[in-house]
Amino acid sequence: MTEKEPLGLVRLDDSDLMLAKAEDDVRGASVVDSDGTEIGKVSSLFVDADERRVRLLDVASGGLLGIGAAHRLIPVDAVVQVSEDQVTIGRTRNEIAHAPGYDPELTEFDPTENLEELYGYYGMTPYWFPGYRYPRFPFR
Repeated sequence: MTEKEPLGLVRLDDSDLMLAKAEDDVRGASVVDSDGTEIGKVSSLFVDADERRVRLLDVASGGLLGIGAAHRLIPVDAVVQVSEDQVTIGRTRNEIAHAPGYDPELTEFDPTENLEELYGYYGMTPYWFPGYRYPRFPFR
């Protein structure tokens, strides 16, 4: 079986797509690392428009009222727990801080451009590789 190309991702906020289950919408939830240290908040979700699955969390940290915040894309595969108002990532704050960042204000931003690097950084199999299985989250 051969590797296929990453499917087009869209920011949920910029589309007319809806999540299959409303409770899966974690936008605004606090994000904590594996030690329980707060990292930031889920700013947005990137959805695979063809399969209608969330692939990436946009996590914003720092800044003042969202201005000047640093943004990191985190594969949903790194999520280990989701509760009512919190998402736990199975990595340390330091690992997340050194992950590739991006600027959400870029009008020409293509989240698929550096996905292989992003998944490699987190040591995860990209969702477009043969045999990939969507994670089963311990949702609420």
